[in-house]
Amino acid sequence: MELVDLYDENRLPLGRTAERGGPKDPGEYRMVVHVCVFDRRGRLLVQRRAPEKFIWPNLWDVSVGGGVDAGETSRQGAEREFREELGVSLDLSGLRPSVTVNFDGGFDDFYILTQDLPLEELTLQKEEVRAVRWASLEEVLDMLAAGTFIPYPESFLRFLFDMRTQFGFPTK
Repeated sequence: MELVDLYDENRLPLGRTAERGGPKDPGEYRMVVHVCVFDRRGRLLVQRRAPEKFIWPNLWDVSVGGGVDAGETSRQGAEREFREELGVSLDLSGLRPSVTVNFDGGFDDFYILTQDLPLEELTLQKEEVRAVRWASLEEVLDMLAAGTFIPYPESFLRFLFDMRTQFGFPTK
């Protein structure tokens, strides 16, 4: 059983935990993280979720995503998810989430960075990730229109690509 820390609407810790997928009481929220890795050509590393995934099986998604475990910070959760899903250690020291999205059940931190990762050096977590590839904004939007990408709002995906170029996110 995976546990998550619970937070209030101001993202202050409540000092208790809950089962990751279990019900939450009103006013209880959890933390989720995503990492969006772009290459120097401006393409986003996208992953195809495994067919066994409960939510969004077989759909393409941003580079990495997952829940933050109890006792972890957002950054630690992002680094762990990256290592688990892609088999690569990522050091996000000194980086804050680029964007935080509030959703019904919590807070979703998106980290954006530029790093040329050779796909052949990645070790995919079979239970989570079926495939990875680099995709331009146009390719991501085509996947979205075809129903093969998680149904983020198109404007949000454009925003992620814009954030990379507008604010000069670090190269690791």
